[in-house]
Amino acid sequence: MVTFRNNNNGRRNNFRRNDRGFKSNVDRAKFSSNFTNNENFQRKIPGRNNHNAPKLIEKYNNLAREALSAGDKILSENYFQHADHFTRVLNEQENIKRSKNLENQSNNSELHSKEQDKIEQLEKKA
Repeated sequence: MVTFRNNNNGRRNNFRRNDRGFKSNVDRAKFSSNFTNNENFQRKIPGRNNHNAPKLIEKYNNLAREALSAGDKILSENYFQHADHFTRVLNEQENIKRSKNLENQSNNSELHSKEQDKIEQLEKKA
């Protein structure tokens, strides 16, 4: 006759260790948002697919056309709303790029004007 040892305690202890793959409270803290500060508000966690916005717009428009041709108006409207969402995401990304470019251009022009002033001052002294 084979006797079995009682291993439940050991298994329970192994299962309840903190090194499991679950997120701790520390991990959740970096994703929490502080909505009281509205200055320069941007989403803390951008959607995973936002970098593929043009592809997703095309995908959802195609799906909407297919659903419309199959006669499902509700599903097609749903897909069109998804495409519209990613269109807004793409526009937001382009606006951010434009504003960064304008800032860089203004910074470059300020530096250039300061350098010109220094050159003029040196020429006057010489």
